[in-house]
Amino acid sequence: MIISRTPLRVSFAGGGTDLKEYYSRQVGAVISTAIDKYVYITVNNKFDSDIRVKYSKTENVDSAEQLEHPLFRETMKFTGVTKGVEITSVADVPTRGSGLGSSSTFTVGLLNALYAYKGQHTTAEKLASEACKIEIDILKEPIGKQDQYIAAYGGFDYIQFMPDGIVKVDPIIIKKDVKEEIESNMSLFFTGIERKSSEILNVQKKVTGEKEKVEILTKMRDIAAEMRNALHDGEAQKVGELLHKGWELKKKVVGGISNQIIDEMYAKARKAGASGGKVCGAGGGGFVLIYAPEEKMERVRQALKGHKELPFKFSQEGSKIVYIGS
Repeated sequence: MIISRTPLRVSFAGGGTDLKEYYSRQVGAVISTAIDKYVYITVNNKFDSDIRVKYSKTENVDSAEQLEHPLFRETMKFTGVTKGVEITSVADVPTRGSGLGSSSTFTVGLLNALYAYKGQHTTAEKLASEACKIEIDILKEPIGKQDQYIAAYGGFDYIQFMPDGIVKVDPIIIKKDVKEEIESNMSLFFTGIERKSSEILNVQKKVTGEKEKVEILTKMRDIAAEMRNALHDGEAQKVGELLHKGWELKKKVVGGISNQIIDEMYAKARKAGASGGKVCGAGGGGFVLIYAPEEKMERVRQALKGHKELPFKFSQEGSKIVYIGS
């Protein structure tokens, strides 16, 4: 049996500039962190030659080609593990529509587990680039590249997307006390809305080439660089301010990123003392990230008490094999 563990992520700034429609014209950049909430994939040998995969449903098929789940199907075909296995997927939190990068986390973790099952070691770069190939090139999902790379590499990173397709992952060096302060100043709150990110991202891809949208995305990219510098300098208080600035810009990219529920949550948090925040992922639902001074966070919790909270810490580790057994 093989078990892989792969982190979900929270993106802080620059989201949208990891889409090819943007970075093919100019360099994109994001700040993203892996968090201590994970997707686990188990791969076990079966006595017979058929396939069983378990996620929110169970599929029993004769070959990978017959699988309904597109990521299971294409990842198994990609790695050549196409028969005689049982694969399960479980997660620390419900991942559908969470905005925490769950689809890419799943793909990276499945790749890692299948390669380990074959007795092959893989690098973070290989896992990330192949997950991008499966999701973006093969399945034509309207997504960017940041989720695959943060899931594979882990850590708190400044990630750049070059016009030639190269991705540069640079860990952000933060003093321990600053990192602890930032962690204590943040939490996630669930909107209660599960949404499919592709609906918003399909629209965003279409408008990304428009001059006005490019200018907005470039400002969002520059906020990522500004936040990186603030973190290097230990200016934790600037994180909330820059999150707020980025959120105000993000809402201008396409409609549907925010809605009445999200707007009301954010307004309540700000009134209770939050300095900033943003919706996670493409928007429209999932989790909202709130940043507030530690002494005001309890007031924020009270203001958002109707929304389930998901406290988190940063995770230094990317996708890894946590168990190999007979």
